[in-house]
Amino acid sequence: MDMMPEHMGYDRTIVVFSPDGRLFQVEYAREAVKKGATAFGLIFNEGIILCAQKKVSKLVKFADKIFQIDDHIGLVATGIVADARAMVDVSRVKAQQHKMVYDTSISTASIAKYLADRQQLYTQHAGVRPYGVSMLIGGINDEPALYETDPSGILIECLAKAVGQKADKINKFFEEKYDKKMNEKEAVQFSIDALKKQGKIKIEGINLVVIKKDKYTKHDKDSLKRQGIKL
Repeated sequence: MDMMPEHMGYDRTIVVFSPDGRLFQVEYAREAVKKGATAFGLIFNEGIILCAQKKVSKLVKFADKIFQIDDHIGLVATGIVADARAMVDVSRVKAQQHKMVYDTSISTASIAKYLADRQQLYTQHAGVRPYGVSMLIGGINDEPALYETDPSGILIECLAKAVGQKADKINKFFEEKYDKKMNEKEAVQFSIDALKKQGKIKIEGINLVVIKKDKYTKHDKDSLKRQGIKL
């Protein structure tokens, strides 16, 4: 009798648990995230930093991996970024609906929970697949807040977190060196230093966004140099 892989038959649909309680399609989606470019977010004393590195080519202009959801909320994604775009679209609509109905800005926690719920929903219906993306949602209402979601729909509140390739190295760096009391310039420099932990980086490909109260600022290599950041 031929030997059969232990997951044979249990990974053909999302709604079937294996005998040991695993959902293989969700695990496969997490593997897609691990192959994505490194992305991270962190809280500093005045706000949030979201950072990622996009590919650099002389022939192709690659899309940014950090998306603005509202004036005070941003999202950085890794994995299948096309999946992230779909999530960004619905979250922007959600933010605008909230503003129209309640005449106030939606909270970062509400957007993060909404996206996590949507990811979880796609783990329990036949005929669909999980979103192959992990996202870090950062924003500031009264206080800075940062949340992580993954393909299973998990929702975690963080002070600093990296996802994607070589995230373990950056998370270890965060565990050893992170300080919430950093000011903006210190936090930006800390973010660049963290990005370098994955190895040699291309300065042109740095995506970095600073979110402060009522202020969403994108940075590239030129604006970083003007601030005196060591690249």
